Amino acid sequence: MATIKDVARLAGVGLGTASRAISGRGPVSEKALAKVNDAVATLQFRPSNVARALASKTLGMVGIYVPDFSGSFYGPILQTVDAELRAVDRHMVAANGCGHGDARQQALDGIRFLYERECDGVLVMTNDLTDDDFAELFVRHPKLVLLNRHTPAQPDRCFSTDHVLGGRLAARALLSQGHREIALISGPHSAPDNELRIAGFLDELAQHKVRIPKRRRVDADFSFNGGYEAAVELFARSPRDYSALFCANDVMAMAAISHLDKLGIDVPGDLSVLGFDNSDFSQYTAPKLTTIHVPIVEAAAAACRALLNQCYGLALPVTHDFTPEVVWRKSVGVGPHGVTPPKPKGTR
Repeated sequence: MATIKDVARLAGVGLGTASRAISGRGPVSEKALAKVNDAVATLQFRPSNVARALASKTLGMVGIYVPDFSGSFYGPILQTVDAELRAVDRHMVAANGCGHGDARQQALDGIRFLYERECDGVLVMTNDLTDDDFAELFVRHPKLVLLNRHTPAQPDRCFSTDHVLGGRLAARALLSQGHREIALISGPHSAPDNELRIAGFLDELAQHKVRIPKRRRVDADFSFNGGYEAAVELFARSPRDYSALFCANDVMAMAAISHLDKLGIDVPGDLSVLGFDNSDFSQYTAPKLTTIHVPIVEAAAAACRALLNQCYGLALPVTHDFTPEVVWRKSVGVGPHGVTPPKPKGTR
């Protein structure tokens, strides 16, 4: 197998010149570059990842921890992180929440797994760890960033949308279309992002003297199955005296629409449904789902760039501005109290 020394010898250049030409890092004349490329082709040379790691004292790998690889939410995040890494010739190692113990222990084990694989830095997305857990992780692992989570330990290393504003926008969207009798399917109360969006939603309604009684509220777990079961429970209750339903994520909203279709309840003619996330599938429901767009993919890209800058001394652009917006489609119609023009700010 050819080595870089063989390439340098055949090209008639020094070892340093051959190294710079192959890595693309550092000055090389056009003439020397052409010679090195010809030698690489002739010898069918492939750079050794081991040798590259020894020279740079890094494996060029970044870890990402997410609770689950399945579903429509985490897939785009993983794809975005992988694309950001490959753009600068780095690679991704992914771990999820599996194994023994509760969800918290699985998250800690997953993060440890990534560091044991010599990842240069780790991007973490989880609702299962406490602020104290993160404070300890930041001390032990300085090259770590959080996605979709804020913690006082290291706020500059947290990348998340404004979930409270997202909840407020959801409330404004329904109010602006004349809905004041509203039902709610919430996500798990253990999830900080759910609690923030629900808090914003309820507070905005309260400012307009709208309350949601307990009989119109059901908790679920952000999954299709959980959303469907929550819809079954909610719609079995009497009286059905509401004109709109807000679901704390799109998956549960889609499950609710499926159950409504089974019951023969028209959306939005009989009941309007509003989701949250603007997942890829939300525009393919029947009717198409009106939802709150949270730029989680953009936040994932920014978090990854921040980690790359920290790990490898790069200067990639990083932002912390991920403002949610309303995405108007077909699942929210005009309520019994009439439209209140114009549509609220921060919508599209």
